[in-house]
Order: sequence, then structure tokens, then C-alpha cells
Amino acid sequence: MTEMMTTDVRAIMDRTPFDASAVADLREVLNRDPSRYRTLRDAVSTIRDREKKEPSGTPESFLRLGVGEVLLGRYSAGLVCLKNAGDLGMALYFQGLAYENLQKYAEAAAAFAQSAKLGYDARNSELRRAGALRRLGRMEVADGKVEAGLAKVEEAKKILEGLEKTVGSSAEYHFQRGAILAAEGDLEPAAAELEKALSLDRDHNGALFELAYINDLYGNDDAAVDFYKRCTERPPVPLAAWINLGVLYEDEMKFREAEQCYRHVLEHDPNHPRARLFVKDCQASKGMYYDEEAEKGYTVLKQLLEIPVTDFELSVRSRNCLRKMNIRTLGDLTRTTEAALLASKNFGETSLAEIKEMMRSKGVRLGMALEGAERGGPGGVDHRSEPVQEVSPEVQAMLSKPISELSLSVRARKCMSKLNLQTVGDLTKRSGDDLLECKNFGVTSLNEVRDKLGALGLKLKND
Repeated sequence: MTEMMTTDVRAIMDRTPFDASAVADLREVLNRDPSRYRTLRDAVSTIRDREKKEPSGTPESFLRLGVGEVLLGRYSAGLVCLKNAGDLGMALYFQGLAYENLQKYAEAAAAFAQSAKLGYDARNSELRRAGALRRLGRMEVADGKVEAGLAKVEEAKKILEGLEKTVGSSAEYHFQRGAILAAEGDLEPAAAELEKALSLDRDHNGALFELAYINDLYGNDDAAVDFYKRCTERPPVPLAAWINLGVLYEDEMKFREAEQCYRHVLEHDPNHPRARLFVKDCQASKGMYYDEEAEKGYTVLKQLLEIPVTDFELSVRSRNCLRKMNIRTLGDLTRTTEAALLASKNFGETSLAEIKEMMRSKGVRLGMALEGAERGGPGGVDHRSEPVQEVSPEVQAMLSKPISELSLSVRARKCMSKLNLQTVGDLTKRSGDDLLECKNFGVTSLNEVRDKLGALGLKLKND
């Protein structure tokens, strides 16, 4: 059976004519057994070698290679071949898929429009065009071209409305509907539409990606990782899926797996700026120095602070006072001041001296845990107490914008969420050092935030 499938893939790639039915058969074989992608890779390599030795130069030979490369996720190489295939509907459709995965949505929309016009899978081409327009619209809104961007999203909606009667029960239709709802912030109905898409096609990459993204936004990291992993199991894989999965792996301190994700992106786009920077971040994280002695010291201190006060030989008066103040452990005492103890009824200097001596013998002291906050340690900075400066109405409107309008990367956005930063104004009250304290937020993400604020004429605190 395995050998027959191998032969099928090679035979389909060499079929004449190489038309829509050939591609449909090829996809059926690949969906039935994803391991056949290896056979497809070998078949494409064989055809390419054959063309080098005896160039036919025919549109169909370029079409075979282009379709094979796109199905394997090698979008740039696929585009080169498909552009040489001429104005064939299939060539334009697969150009659209390649452009879409390379995030060149204007080119994708134009290619899908042409493939529909030439009659290649016209309804699916139109559904794909709606998706490209939606993504292009979102990009333009993020770039400040709000009116033009919203117009493209509306155009995408109209395309879907026109197709509802004919393809309203297809997985691709439900995916496109769900994606538009997600873009508008209606995440619950969006998830319902995406689940419908998966019930019709459990391997629909677009639906898997959008559900992963929604779960990522809600902080459901385990579900997000599962959806992203499923999305990457069958080519062609959206490059953004590898990037986002890598970021989630970094959050789990799985730097080796994260680096592998970014390297998958670089295999298809060696100059991908974010993937190149994230690989460097992973390599730096894997090589970080681990201070074993410091870790042991922390463990010993933690155990010490958990010792109950009843384990010490204190006077009855001191023990009664501590019980009334609900001080149960040595750690509780490090979070209590001398003044607080002396304010307790029947607690005097003698009892205070007794407790201070007991704590000194253990190497700790009253109020010790509070000192980090007073010096600006974790939880010690109250940004709400900063003086309010007079700003113009224009600047105030800019500061009131939600952070989501900055269109930050997943990594940077997760940091904003962890720090509970809701508006651009909240962000400008934080310094670069504040942000770098956030887990997995590095110099790359910091520079991204500075660039986004700089485009608005704003900057971080102390910059």
C-alpha cells in the first residue's frame, strides 16, 4: 500500500495534462498520508533535475514545479516557477497562496481575482480573495490608513455575503467568516465559526491558526500550542504559525524547540528579520549562566522563612502578641516593622528585644522583606503616584489609544498583558528597564516598542 501511494504521487506529478483534477488527486493522497510529502519533495527534485538537463520550457513544466513548491511550503521558489507558467488560472491561484503565506496580501488578492476570472475553482478563489482583502485591510488600519483598510474589510464581507448560498456550508467559508469576526473582536462567535470549519475539515490550516491565536490572546497557552502544532503538521504551513509557536515555547523555557520553529521560517525565508533575531535570542537564553550556589541559597532562605514562630522559645507575652497579629512564621516577621509590634497591646521593649535577638540568630531581621519594595523592588513602584503633566488634547487622545492599535508582535503583546498595560499612556509611564524585567521580553521586543512609540512621536519613560 505504501509503495502504491509513493507511485501515485510521482505519477500525478508527471500526469498530462497537469490540471485541476491532477491537483485534487495529489491533495487527496497527501491528506490521506502526510508522510507522502517526502515523496512529493523527491518528485519535485526529480522534475527540477530533469528540466536542468533537458529544458522543455513549457508553461506546464513550470506549473508542475510551481504547484509542488507551494504545496511543500517553498513559496518564493514556487512564485518564480508559477510566473513563468503564463496566465493560467491554476498558476494564478497558487501564486495567490504563495503571496498570502508571504504576507503580500495585495498581490494575493489580485492573483485570486484573476484566477476566479479565468474560471479556476472560481468560488474558492473568491473566498481566498476575501481572506486576502481582510488581512490587507487590517494591515492598513494598523499603519494608520484607517478608511482604506476598513473599506477592504467591508469588501471582504460583501464577497462572503454573495457566496453564502453557494458555498455557505464549506470549511473555507466558515473559516473566512470566523476570521472576520475575530478581526472585529467578536471572539466567541468567531471561535464557533472556526470550530464549524474544523468539523468539516479537521486539518484546515487557516482555522487551526486562528483558533490558536484566539487561545493565545486569552492566555490558554496549552490549547494554543496544540492548535499551532496541528497547523504545522501539514504543508503548506503559514510562517506566522512557526513564529507564534516559537514564542510560546520560549514562554515555557523550551528554547531548543523555539529555535527549531524559527529555523523552519528561515528555511523558507532566510532574510526573515524577526526569525533571525529570535534565533539569536534563543541561543543567548540557552547559554545563560545558571548560578547553582545562588539557587541553593534561595532555597535555604525560603525554608528558613517558613519556620513557625512556635518553634522558638519565646515568652508567653510575645507568643500571645504574635498570635493576635496573625504572625505565624519567621517570614511573617520579616514583613512586620518594629513600630507595628510596639503598637500591639502589652507588647513592650523587652518583648521586642527578645524577638530581635531570636531573628538575629537566624540571620534575618524585622522589616527585611519590606526593604526591597521601598528601594523600588518588585511591587514597590506605584506608577499611579506620578505627577500628571499637562498635555494637548491631540497628545491626550493618542495616549488614550488601546495598546492593541500598536499592532505589536505576540511576544511584546504578552508582556503588555502581564504588566496590565491597557493604553499607550500606560506604556509611556514605563521605562525600558521595567519592560526588560518581564519574562521573555528582550532587546528585540524593546526596540520594537520604541519604534512603534517613536512613529507616534512618543517614547518610554527615561528614554
